[in-house]
Amino acid sequence: MSLLDLLALSLIFFLTSVISVVTGATSLITVPALLAFGVPSVTALGTNMLALTAMSVGASVPFLRGNVLDRPRLPLLIGLTLVGSVIGALLVFALPQVWLPVIIAAAMLVVAAVVLRPQRSRPPVTGPPHRWHLALGYGLTFLLAVYGGFFSGGYVTLLTAAFLTAFRMPFLRAVATTKVINVASSLVATLIFALKGAVDWRLGLILSAVMYAGATLGAQWTLRMDERWIRRLFVTTVLLLALKTLVLDVPWHRLIHLGTV
Repeated sequence: MSLLDLLALSLIFFLTSVISVVTGATSLITVPALLAFGVPSVTALGTNMLALTAMSVGASVPFLRGNVLDRPRLPLLIGLTLVGSVIGALLVFALPQVWLPVIIAAAMLVVAAVVLRPQRSRPPVTGPPHRWHLALGYGLTFLLAVYGGFFSGGYVTLLTAAFLTAFRMPFLRAVATTKVINVASSLVATLIFALKGAVDWRLGLILSAVMYAGATLGAQWTLRMDERWIRRLFVTTVLLLALKTLVLDVPWHRLIHLGTV
């Protein structure tokens, strides 16, 4: 990768980490960007996980003090996340690589549709969650961890929505708790990718520093912007990258050949 390519990729990762303070779903942009610059699919996922770990640590630090976190549930949530993320990361190596761009593009389109869905104001739900709500929350935590270990695009966004619905957490508590859980998910997935030799350490460490800086410094002014415009920019970027992935990165001739065999 040339110096110009590295600078361009670093700029994309920095801007994405700034925008994702509001929108989330960082990997929906960063993974296709790595693919666009010629990084192989599995290595792109592993290198992205390394950068996400650094970004998640930077985002979690402010929440470690005080009583914002849901500390009673946190150990079980992290345990479920670790197991699910290991399974998800191993799935990357179990599936044929020819299918990875298709899965990534499909996930981008699904999460973009969720982001585009109109936000309806609902009255706050009071009282502790029922047992089936708790079971649903823990089940979704595990299933989403599998997805998070595999790709992670939109993982925190979906997990926050699950905590709000199933555990009836206040918004700030849900955001804070998912940030800490994402550290566990990204870290264990990174370890799996590293053991499989699927992490570009030079590129990953550079992008990790860039994303840490973007998440830390960018939050101060990004949250003052109109969220509607940030959301529109995010969705437009995701849709364009999804289209590019489907058209240019998916080896359709190989898939068609497999389907006719």
